Amino acid sequence: MANELGIEISQISRIERGVINTSFTTLYSISKVLNVDVSEFFVFDFIVI
Repeated sequence: MANELGIEISQISRIERGVINTSFTTLYSISKVLNVDVSEFFVFDFIVI
């Protein structure tokens, strides 16, 4: 995936862990590589007990 996006593997890891912020353009590109809608990155299911 990093090769397809033209970014370092370590940068993907930092994005996943929330260590760095990224642009919407990068998120959009990631969504296309993963074949999901970009809105999937913003869906949170919380269980309240």
